[in-house]
Amino acid sequence: MFWIVVAILTAAVAIVLMYPLMRKTEAPQTRRDGEVAVYRDQLAELDRERAAGLIGKTEAEYARAEIGRRLLAAADAGEVPAKEIRSRRHNLAVSLITVLLPALGLCLYIWNGSPETPDMPLEARLENPGNDMNLLVARAERHLAQNPEDGGGWDVLAPIYFKTQRLGDAELAYRNALRILGPSAERLTGLGETLVAGNDGVVTDAARDAFAAADRLSPGNPRTRFYLALALEQSGKTEEARSAFDALAADAPAGAPWLPLVQEHIARTGGKAETGPTAADVAAAKDMAPADRQAMIEGMVASLDAKLKENPADFQGWMRLMRAYSVLKNDAKAGEALRAGLQAFPPQGEQGRQLLALAKELGVSAGPIRNGQAAPQGVTQ
Repeated sequence: MFWIVVAILTAAVAIVLMYPLMRKTEAPQTRRDGEVAVYRDQLAELDRERAAGLIGKTEAEYARAEIGRRLLAAADAGEVPAKEIRSRRHNLAVSLITVLLPALGLCLYIWNGSPETPDMPLEARLENPGNDMNLLVARAERHLAQNPEDGGGWDVLAPIYFKTQRLGDAELAYRNALRILGPSAERLTGLGETLVAGNDGVVTDAARDAFAAADRLSPGNPRTRFYLALALEQSGKTEEARSAFDALAADAPAGAPWLPLVQEHIARTGGKAETGPTAADVAAAKDMAPADRQAMIEGMVASLDAKLKENPADFQGWMRLMRAYSVLKNDAKAGEALRAGLQAFPPQGEQGRQLLALAKELGVSAGPIRNGQAAPQGVTQ
């Protein structure tokens, strides 16, 4: 049956392509029709000049004979060869369409196709989708069409829709999952990101509400905090946005891939973004030996340490430095950073308390606190 269908389709395509070549023309034009028309105009002009007495009878007869000879020669030279050329061209085109194209298509199919593969209906493919993502999605969609209240199915399908940029389907899936399964931080964040993507990066009111609800359920998630800060920036609340981005950068782990984006928004809202590694530095670090990569990271941290000694009023910088030394397992340096930060921001102040809270979280000790100040290293009470 397959080969019969292929043969019928090939014949139909060949007929469509050859139809213009098979039509007959009632008045075929020669290649020298224009030349013949010129000679005929010359004969008519000659008659007008003879009638006006501008040329003598003898001269007129000689001219008419010469023009007539040229007219006959042009007519005889153009008509027969044109027919022969058209015939040769038509035969070549017909041969190409009827023989070469089907033969070429058949050879390509045998070489690159699977003519021996048996038919597999859609039902059978959906039952055994393997790793075919399109079939897996189609199977899930068929299941949800039959069981629209299956919240787990919508929950699984929603992020797949988002990744494949089916944003309308993703929004519907997230809303169904939220309606059936109830709110969760992951579902609310996914819905918010879908709404932002569908509005060209603008955090709409609905998206902001989704992120705010997600942040209440799971405080501190960098994704929700970023979008909430972005909403403030887009609504013109520059100071609040910069504070939110600063706090997000301060809490970022060392080497967080999204930190450069946050620093960019800090600079955009009028803050002072810390200079970090460039894209070229990151690409080079991937190919470095572990020892070289460690040396590169330590060099960046040392550079930040030097900047803070010149400008100790950078609260977010002390937070980042202390966290960086803690990640490097350099407790002594982390303690020095904490003590230096507390010298600039005393413990009784809000920022000093944040430094101490981070130190407690990281397990960093500043040494004894005396008169509201951190005692220098080696000094005890």
